[in-house]
Amino acid sequence: MPARFVAPIAFGTILQPLNSSMIAVALVGIRDHFQAGSSVTWLVSALYLATAVAAPAMGRIADLLGPRRTSLGGLALVAAASVAAPFAPGVGTLVACRVVIGIGTAAQYPCGVAMVRQAADRLHARSHSALGAIAACSQVTAALGPTLGGLLVGGFGWTGIFWINVPLAVCAAMVILRWGPADPPTAPEEAPAGRLRSLARIDPLGILLFAATIAALMFWLLSLANRPEWWWLAAVVPCAALAVARGLRARDPFLDVRLLGRRDLSFTYLRTIATYTAFYCVFYGLPQWLEEARGLGPTGAGLVVLPTAALGAASTFAATRLVRRRGPRVTLLVGTAALLVGGLLLTVPRTGSPILLLLAVTTVLGLPNGFNNMGNQNTMYSAAPAERTGAASGLYRTSQYVGANLAAAVLALLLGHHTDDAGLHRMGLTVAGIAALLLLTSLAGTVRRAVHREHRTERHHQWN
Repeated sequence: MPARFVAPIAFGTILQPLNSSMIAVALVGIRDHFQAGSSVTWLVSALYLATAVAAPAMGRIADLLGPRRTSLGGLALVAAASVAAPFAPGVGTLVACRVVIGIGTAAQYPCGVAMVRQAADRLHARSHSALGAIAACSQVTAALGPTLGGLLVGGFGWTGIFWINVPLAVCAAMVILRWGPADPPTAPEEAPAGRLRSLARIDPLGILLFAATIAALMFWLLSLANRPEWWWLAAVVPCAALAVARGLRARDPFLDVRLLGRRDLSFTYLRTIATYTAFYCVFYGLPQWLEEARGLGPTGAGLVVLPTAALGAASTFAATRLVRRRGPRVTLLVGTAALLVGGLLLTVPRTGSPILLLLAVTTVLGLPNGFNNMGNQNTMYSAAPAERTGAASGLYRTSQYVGANLAAAVLALLLGHHTDDAGLHRMGLTVAGIAALLLLTSLAGTVRRAVHREHRTERHHQWN
């Protein structure tokens, strides 16, 4: 695809990983400013919850109203909430602003993928480079977010992490308006009435049931870190049943259960949850060990894990070429094998291990990120119907954040209140176990498809 399309699409997607990672270095300042105590942790959870619920909803809106319009609407929400946040009278208002920011940033990924598909279909071009650019932006931004956040908090206080969203959202809107692929034209006699009729088709009841299911599930996952609140899990069952019933009976449902009936698509979501559980275990667990057990402090820990970000971006570009030549399945095999090796390497470091050894481990840990992300993303893209690309991409994003919250629970169980060598090694074995399971399922699927192709070829020869 032409770079003039790829750049504006990818630029908008940096807002979500940036806002999810910058907040880590601002929590202490916010807590002291409002004397809020542990309630500031809702600033982290609120964004994840809002994104997990809003991503498929915004993707569905993009399918109906057009991804470019929906993306610009999301950017307007981000800018408005970011202007209001520094003047919040309390943590509750600040959490509400984070929810609105989560909704606005949630629109960017599904809208970006939908714009990629529209442009690729119209230009008869391959989409691998555009999807690779989106993946690379997410990888780099998430990794550099704490560093940028530290500079902003140091220079402007905690409000800096909100103010930075305003120029970024304005710039993203300007480049999308200037170079972003246009939405399909609306007939003059159908606008704005046609858009209102399209909004009526979004299925608000389906969105409400889906939101209740995801919120109950993620509240339960978050509770695992302290005292499990099983009644949240009990609430998931009836909410999910009602959401499925609505998806089967509605004429134009928000959650198309038949879409999840596509084996490749539903399996991709499950694999994404498992992959991101392992990814976020490393993303949050390793720096914690470097600070608490190795004694490097925040700056030293950030520098040690920097190779993970650098190689993650480089592996994304390598994975883009591999997808183009060999397809997403081979890319996933490489990514899960590298994740298995990286997990096993996490069992090697000790408190007294030299920095060079730690740098070698973090370098290897950056390798699987690009391959797994590109493999899962391209599998989802290929399996999703063209008219449901936005909604399918939103569910893919939701899968990532379910994995993030599951990782938080796993880390609480593995690391405890103070991270030591044994906790790091347990985390490494858990990551390796997840990778081994993913690798076995990928190999089994590859063998099954090879046998199927062989049988089909034999039948073809018999008929001829």
